[in-house]
Amino acid sequence: MTEHQDARRPVAVIAFGGNALLRPQDHGTQEEQFTLTWKATRWLVEIIHRGFELVIVHGNGPQVGNIMIQVEEAITKIPPQSLEVCVAQTEGSMGFMLQNQLRNRLNEEQLAKPVVTVLTEVEVARDDPAFENPSKPVGPYFTAYRANLLMQEQGWQMVEDAGRGWRKVVPSPRPKRILDVGVIRRLVEGGAVVIAAGGGGIPVYQDVGNYFNGVEAVIDKDYTTSLLAQELDADLFIVLTQVAQVAENFGRPNQRWLQEITVAKAKEMLEQHQFPPGSMGPKIRAAIEFVEKTGKEVLITDAEHLKDALARTSGTYVVADGAGKEA
Repeated sequence: MTEHQDARRPVAVIAFGGNALLRPQDHGTQEEQFTLTWKATRWLVEIIHRGFELVIVHGNGPQVGNIMIQVEEAITKIPPQSLEVCVAQTEGSMGFMLQNQLRNRLNEEQLAKPVVTVLTEVEVARDDPAFENPSKPVGPYFTAYRANLLMQEQGWQMVEDAGRGWRKVVPSPRPKRILDVGVIRRLVEGGAVVIAAGGGGIPVYQDVGNYFNGVEAVIDKDYTTSLLAQELDADLFIVLTQVAQVAENFGRPNQRWLQEITVAKAKEMLEQHQFPPGSMGPKIRAAIEFVEKTGKEVLITDAEHLKDALARTSGTYVVADGAGKEA
């Protein structure tokens, strides 16, 4: 091992949802989002205090939804924007808020680190099966009349949602490749805090002429974060969710909180349908992929318990089979 490798600081890659910066109960003002971002930097900086270089991947569901509402409301005045452009917009706006407030937090705590946001395109396969079965609801709710018009005029696929109205559904393909990951790697090696692949990244595909084109789709941020962590050879992949720990038999009388879980146990619980596909399922699958590829650990916890989880007194660690103790 070279001297440079010996001196390498460990790398942590963290994923958290867009609702951390825009909660359902909020009005969604800019001021509210800056306040929530400032609060988020309190737990993000804990990772740096633990000696890690930090890469941040944020969700953007509520934020993209708001942009799509703006697009619909202004449809007679301003040309509409495609979904991938809306994703790019949130990568920029949310990246700015995180970059700005994290820089302020670092300055306050006298930590000299640059912070940078990378607009990140993520390649998907044009023949991904997800394109045959769009299932991810996005954007505003429409009346049946408006939905029928959009399906006829725009070719949208839409579904009715429990009496609340109709919503557009788009594909959710798996990430295939993170474009310019080498740039992100060099920034991390240079000591920068990097905000990248927001919302799972801007989905693009490569056509027969080797040109990259944007596509209306949503990439699950947890799968993209897992892939990014693998590419960066990260030492820890952190998944922030709404619970402090993963539970076995969640919500049942025999519920049990897990401090550690092997890949084999996680797969077994997936087969038992213990992790719903719309919530914990993708997080567990992303964790399994990272651990199987790298042999390193994934921490799943919530923001409130992150500091304790980093000290291994809370949270759930997903580990390789044969590592640590069996959950």
